[in-house]
Amino acid sequence: AADVFGIRAPGSSVTGGVLDRDGYAEVARRLMERFGFAMTAITLRRSVSASDNDWGAMLYANGTPFYSRTYNVHIVDRVGGGDSFAAGLIHALLRGETHGKALEFAVAASALKHSVEGDYNLVGAAEVERLAGGDGSGRVQR
Repeated sequence: AADVFGIRAPGSSVTGGVLDRDGYAEVARRLMERFGFAMTAITLRRSVSASDNDWGAMLYANGTPFYSRTYNVHIVDRVGGGDSFAAGLIHALLRGETHGKALEFAVAASALKHSVEGDYNLVGAAEVERLAGGDGSGRVQR
């Protein structure tokens, strides 16, 4: 079973394809206690196949877990997906977005990056904002 710094997500099994969002909130809470973080974000990937995943994330801040919508992503390239998530979250938080809106922006940026070949996310903020705002069916393809 997968873990984060030795902390396992209760109710989840990477090999079994089971992802319990609340279990990851427990992981985030424990990470914050251990390391003194102000907030913790964790991407949540459930493999449907080698080229299709359900993709989302959670942000734990001020004792509250925030969960993003889940996108069904057809993967062109995984490289840079985590970086795009982190950059999107930092960008949105620095713009003063709420935790929930910042998380949605980050997940949308990362979902779009999965549809771009190479390490660099070639999508602009306006495209990310449209997807994060609900303009789409939740299926991300290019």
